[in-house]
Amino acid sequence: MSDQEKEVTIYDIANKLNISAATVSRGLKDHPAINKNTKKKILAAAAEMGYRSNSFASNLRKKSSHIIGVIVPRLNSSFMSDVIAGIEKVVNEANYNLFISQSLESMKKEVSNAKAMFNNRVDGLMVSLAYDTSDIAHFESFINRGIPLVFFDRIYEHEKCPSIYINNYKAAYDITSHLIEQGCKRIAHISGNQLRNVYAERTRGYQQALKDNHVPFDDTLLIINDLSARAGNEAANQLLNLPVRPDGVFVANDICAISCMQAMKKQDIKIPDDIAFAGFNNDPTSCVIEPNLTTIDYKGYEMGETAARIMINHLVNNDDLQKTQSLILRSELIIRESSLKKGSKT
Repeated sequence: MSDQEKEVTIYDIANKLNISAATVSRGLKDHPAINKNTKKKILAAAAEMGYRSNSFASNLRKKSSHIIGVIVPRLNSSFMSDVIAGIEKVVNEANYNLFISQSLESMKKEVSNAKAMFNNRVDGLMVSLAYDTSDIAHFESFINRGIPLVFFDRIYEHEKCPSIYINNYKAAYDITSHLIEQGCKRIAHISGNQLRNVYAERTRGYQQALKDNHVPFDDTLLIINDLSARAGNEAANQLLNLPVRPDGVFVANDICAISCMQAMKKQDIKIPDDIAFAGFNNDPTSCVIEPNLTTIDYKGYEMGETAARIMINHLVNNDDLQKTQSLILRSELIIRESSLKKGSKT
C-alpha cells in the first residue's frame, strides 16, 4: 500500500502538530477542555490530511452502532416510500442512521439481508416480510441477543416483537359490503400469498362480508397471484373467460387492480356498469385511471413514524419491548367512480 492509500490516524495528526494523540482525539470530539486555537489547528490538519473518523471501531467500544436496519419487500411503491420517510424522520431526530435493504419479495434474499444487518451490528431491526417468507428463523439471532425487532404492515406475530399494521379484515369487509350495496352479486377477489397476514385477512374479510350479506362464495372467483401489473392483466382474461363473469372485482392492491381494469376496458367492458372495481392502498395512480379507483387509504408515513417511535423508545428510554402492545392503525374506505354502479357516492 502506498503512502497515499494509507488511512490517516490521530497519531499522524499528533506528529504533524507535535501534540499528544489524546489532545487530537479530544479536539476532534469538540471536548470543552481543549483550547479553541488548538481545536482549529487539529480540525484544519485533519481536513488537509484526509482523516476519517473510525466510527466502526468506536461503535465496538460503545457496543452501539447508532444504526437501525430496515428490511422491506420493495422500495418502488409509494406506500413503502412513505413508510421509510416516516421512519427516517423519527430515527434522524434521535441521532440514529438507517440501513435500508429490500428483499425483492424473496425469503432467500431476506435471509441474506438479515445476516448482513446482524453482522453490521445494527442496534435494532424493522421488517416488513417478503411475499414468500414461511418462517422467521433468520431473525432468531436478533431475538436471542436482545436486539429489538419490530414488524410493520406485513407482520409475523411474535410475543417478543411488537407489530404495527391496519385492520385488514375490517377494511376488506367494508369494501366488499360497499360493492354488495352497489348491487354486485358475483364479486371476484384477487389476492396475494395467504402466508402474509395482509392478504389472508383481506380474503377473510371479503368472505365474511359475502356470508353476512347472503351472497354465495364461488371459489372460481378467488384468484391468488403476486399482485403485479402483469398478474392483473392475466386475471382479467381469466375472469372474462368464466362461464358467468363477475359483476364486481375487489383487488388486494391498486397496481394489480388498475392493470386488470385496463385489460378489461380494452375488451369493451364498461366500468362500473358491467363490472365494478375496488383496490387497496390508495396509490397515487388510483386517481389517474379512468374511472378513478375506489380503494382503502392508510397512511404509510404514520405507520413508519409509529414503528420507529417504538424502536427509539426502547433504545433511548429503555421501554420494555416485550410489554409494548402491537398497534392497529386506522384506515379509510375511499369511494370513487369505479365502484358506483348506482351512480352516486354513499
